[in-house]
Amino acid sequence: MAPMASMAHQAPLTHSVAFLARRAATALAAVLVLGAAAAPAAYADSPSASPKKLPDGLYGSKDPQYDGVWRQSLALLAQDTVGVRPAASAVNWLAGQQCADGSFTAFRAEPGKPCDAKTLRDTNPTAAAVQALAALGGHRDAVKKAVSWLKSVQNDDGGWSSMAGSASDANSTSVVIGALAAAGEKPQSVTSKKGGKTPYDGLLTFQLGCAAKGDGRGAFAFQLKGAAPNADATAAAATGARGRGFVVEPAGKGADTPVKPLSCKDGDKEGKGDKKAGADDPAQAAEAGDAYLVAQLDENGQHLLSAMPGAEDQPDVGNTADAVVALAAGAHGAAAAKPLKWLEKNSADWAKQSGPAAYAQLVLVAHATGTDPRSFGGTDLVAALNATGPEPAAAAKKDTKDADDSKDGGGLGVVWVIGIGLAIGAGIGFLLSSRKKSRL
Repeated sequence: MAPMASMAHQAPLTHSVAFLARRAATALAAVLVLGAAAAPAAYADSPSASPKKLPDGLYGSKDPQYDGVWRQSLALLAQDTVGVRPAASAVNWLAGQQCADGSFTAFRAEPGKPCDAKTLRDTNPTAAAVQALAALGGHRDAVKKAVSWLKSVQNDDGGWSSMAGSASDANSTSVVIGALAAAGEKPQSVTSKKGGKTPYDGLLTFQLGCAAKGDGRGAFAFQLKGAAPNADATAAAATGARGRGFVVEPAGKGADTPVKPLSCKDGDKEGKGDKKAGADDPAQAAEAGDAYLVAQLDENGQHLLSAMPGAEDQPDVGNTADAVVALAAGAHGAAAAKPLKWLEKNSADWAKQSGPAAYAQLVLVAHATGTDPRSFGGTDLVAALNATGPEPAAAAKKDTKDADDSKDGGGLGVVWVIGIGLAIGAGIGFLLSSRKKSRL
């Protein structure tokens, strides 16, 4: 783990980067399966090229090529959560990114140009956009079309991959569950065309049961191949298994349900019992995932770790924020309070460097835990978020504090884009294990 004093000198790991890493890994897996054959059209091109001039209405000042829709969706959703009405230009930009079939890609430099077979459609930004547009209201048709597209690319196991046609993963399945719920759908009723599997059926396959080695019991893996405990996937899945999306309503003052680790029989511990020997329903799976997160947080000083290629393990602010939301979703007040305090003390520099998606993520953490987002460790998160995009149409409260500190934030820094490229070259196995499987 990198010393706390050196964190400010290291590029932060944002959800934008984590999202890109997962998508890159999925695309690489598809190419490897095909062997020497050419990559399919869905993977032939990268997202739209970097724009010469940032579009009007876009949040963040950095290149949106890999995370434009993702960071915009989180920003708008966070603003709506705290009673801020976003600028019309910001909402219109997001809605205008949608393809005719309902899908979204990471970023479209020319939204007036129709999507074609080379457009890199992605379930993650699509599901994020659904959650934002559904919350804002007035976009029923866009939400309906996006949900229809998501249903059309559901895998036989009930889950989703970032890229249609690839193996399901816990993170993508979780964010789609959140989108379905936000759109008024019942995730348990959305079944695969072949096999009739639900999203929860698919999600639970990633959980490591009683036969898991070491301290991995109850954790979720990113994917089944090379399954290993993954804190990022576990945090996402523990929230998704409860049918929740990015916005988790606070459980209320004093709510404190103890976490419940996976219950195992002696035979199950040795791998001699049931094949899964673990959680058999979404609620139980979420509880077991939360117990794993609490153990990891306690072990590491109330934060989770990340390990990108070529770097030592270091605190991962984004994944820690995800864990707090997951614990809040389970009404584990005391367990969430400890990493929440760590975030309040250690997230300011990370958010300032990372930009709108990071500020939005922390706003959602504050909302889930009943914390004031306008006084989060001395930072007015709402003001800082608003300052990264067009002036809101209406704000619930005065939000000028810390505005100047947030103007330079935005999606991916050049260093991390290069880093991800190197990670892809290293191969999918190394990429996934490096994140202990790690959300643009």
